[in-house]
Amino acid sequence: MSEKKLGNVSPGGKFDKISAFEPVTLILGIVLAVLSAIICMQIIGKVGVTPNTSLIGAIIAMVIARIPVSSFKKFKSLERQNMLQTIVSGAGFSAANCGLLAVGIFIVLGKNEFILPMAIGSVIGVTISIFVVGKIFDSEIFPADEAWPPGVATAQALEAGDEGGTKGIKLLIGIVIGALCGLFKVPFGKVPFNIPAAGIGIVFIANIFSMIGLGVGLLIRGYSPVLFNGLELGKTSIPSGIMIGAGLMALIQSLVIILKDTKHKTKDTAVHTKNTVTKAEAKKTIMTGFLLYLAGAVVIAFISGIVTEMSVFMLVLWVLWAAVSCTVAILIVGMAAMHSGWFPAFAITTIFMTIGIFLKFPLISLALLTGYISSTGPCFADMGYDLKTGWIIRGRGVNVEHEKYGRKQQVIIEMIGGIIGIIVVLATLKMFVLGHETPLLAPVSKTFAEAISKASDPQVLKSLLLWAIPGAVLQIIGGPKRMVGVLFATGLLINNPIYGIGVIIAVIIRLIFGNKVIEFIDAGLIAGDGLGGFVYALLVAIGIMSK
Repeated sequence: MSEKKLGNVSPGGKFDKISAFEPVTLILGIVLAVLSAIICMQIIGKVGVTPNTSLIGAIIAMVIARIPVSSFKKFKSLERQNMLQTIVSGAGFSAANCGLLAVGIFIVLGKNEFILPMAIGSVIGVTISIFVVGKIFDSEIFPADEAWPPGVATAQALEAGDEGGTKGIKLLIGIVIGALCGLFKVPFGKVPFNIPAAGIGIVFIANIFSMIGLGVGLLIRGYSPVLFNGLELGKTSIPSGIMIGAGLMALIQSLVIILKDTKHKTKDTAVHTKNTVTKAEAKKTIMTGFLLYLAGAVVIAFISGIVTEMSVFMLVLWVLWAAVSCTVAILIVGMAAMHSGWFPAFAITTIFMTIGIFLKFPLISLALLTGYISSTGPCFADMGYDLKTGWIIRGRGVNVEHEKYGRKQQVIIEMIGGIIGIIVVLATLKMFVLGHETPLLAPVSKTFAEAISKASDPQVLKSLLLWAIPGAVLQIIGGPKRMVGVLFATGLLINNPIYGIGVIIAVIIRLIFGNKVIEFIDAGLIAGDGLGGFVYALLVAIGIMSK
């Protein structure tokens, strides 16, 4: 990037202090955060995974910077664009990967009275995680000059947008097409369906092997009665068992990555800088995080009422295990995300949940534990990516004062986005989830709920463990960065064969023409599909359209 784009990056030089509370940036950021949360909820419910929300937020920021309105001229600043993408990605991750996933466990269990306590617990987990990574980023444990691949990609996108071109137009074309696909159904035999624009768009962004795993899983689940002589996979423990096996293996693989990469083999050496966070400060932050998670667990125990269901010993054990689990989870998730650009948050949650089963925690307390842990890792990783983007844009830490100030503002605005994400989940539950025959839920919620509800059934546990073996084997074959096993299991958990057809067709197109054939249109397809689905659900809810 040129010095013009980065501003004054000389050590100790002056710089523009762009606050997270700057009215125009904050108001626009909140609007975009709400939309991002809705879109990501739609996508994780339909496809089982969420897109690179940071990259999509960056593209939206680029487009806004080119709107011929005086108040939007400020957004030609790359730092303001980075602030927007930070709040957008924070809201999307917290809504889909934290809030919807956590409360979804109780919806599957039929315990809706615990939705609000779990949502509060999710807010606690999200905000603590963002706080911790903000304090520990650019330490020896989490250096700014390490890989953080999605953060680098977002910075490159912002730089490319600053140079101009047709990328914004392509994005808008994708949004229009995606919205039409999400809003209107196409007749197909006896059952009309939506063209899976989001699934197609994700194929051109994500790892192609992961997408093949997802597509095959979707097709097998959708057509299992035909393929297996009437067997409906959704009524068995097979998908959940495969997910557990693949998830456990993904955790082991992530630990191997962490151990192999401890010598920082892939550093961003464009500018050599010292860490702005000392080892002592990092250790203090980890301990502070543990104490905050401990306090959060106590709050969850009281507001949910589980303090009356467990003995004093079991309650103390639950609180301590929750704090330990959350602290270890964010460190492992963060390290995997830093080195590979992939974070096995769900796999790690599975481990701590399984240990919780063997510790004999009651059903509700085990579900709360699982939701709390699952709310910590995703936003920790996302904040790390966004801070990497900011670090590059601010000149790679040359001006330490600038870097520390900008990092603090990013943490604040990501926290705001994270809280907005959980609020959006609560506000839209009736529209998307409650009372629906096919509720919009994260597939992993169903896996967690099944494992929790049937934890005391030895036959179910035996079945889960048996089918965990092929899940683990498939994950080993695919490798840690491709997540073939995890995505195949995700497909088995989603009853949507049309998405499987769309994903496989997109895979074939990408294999023939490459992933650049619809570059930037793919991100628009993802965003447009979510918006179209939201508008459709809203029109159905008020009676203008019928299902």
